[in-house]
Amino acid sequence: MTKLTRRKLLQASILGGIVAGTKLHMAEASPRPSTPHEIEGPFYPVVAQKDKDFDLTQVEGRSGKAKGDEIIIEGRILDAGGYPIEDATVELWQANAAGRYNHPHDSNTAPLDPNFQGWAIVQSGAEGGFKFKTIMPGIYPAAENWFRPPHIHFKVSKKSYVELITQMYFPGEPLNEKDLLIKRKNKAETLQMIAFAKEDGHFQYDIVMERAQ
Repeated sequence: MTKLTRRKLLQASILGGIVAGTKLHMAEASPRPSTPHEIEGPFYPVVAQKDKDFDLTQVEGRSGKAKGDEIIIEGRILDAGGYPIEDATVELWQANAAGRYNHPHDSNTAPLDPNFQGWAIVQSGAEGGFKFKTIMPGIYPAAENWFRPPHIHFKVSKKSYVELITQMYFPGEPLNEKDLLIKRKNKAETLQMIAFAKEDGHFQYDIVMERAQ
């Protein structure tokens, strides 16, 4: 085999590897519909707090742990092409295990939990990943004959993308089918807003953002 032939084979091999790698990367990322928007709700946090890290089960400076069943929520922030978005700001807020928000306008008579952080802000990682340690939120009355199912609020923002406010629900919750907000969504949108149960107490929830025009 001549040097020229070997050189051509080597070039072809390198080029083939690049193309194959590109196809594999493209196969891993596929177009996805944007996560449905939802109302912010009346209980977006307004009480200043220093501790807003990923672990909502314990408040900095306190030795107690939040009441309720601990859960882990992890996911990725993706664009419409299925590619990860790095350094997106991911906010999470929710009711405590008794169904009460740490908000001055929450008239629910359920008790507050001084050891529950209630609000967290993290940045998505290089692969778009985020992770929270929290507790299963309780149900609460939103109106007469309307009890909200367990849910978690998300607000995600990133320059050049449309800010997304949404709510994440849990699989297998009977109140999901009766919730007035969920009923406004079609079947595909509802499925996008329900987390995937990976194992006991561990949920996956990917969020898809759209680019700003």
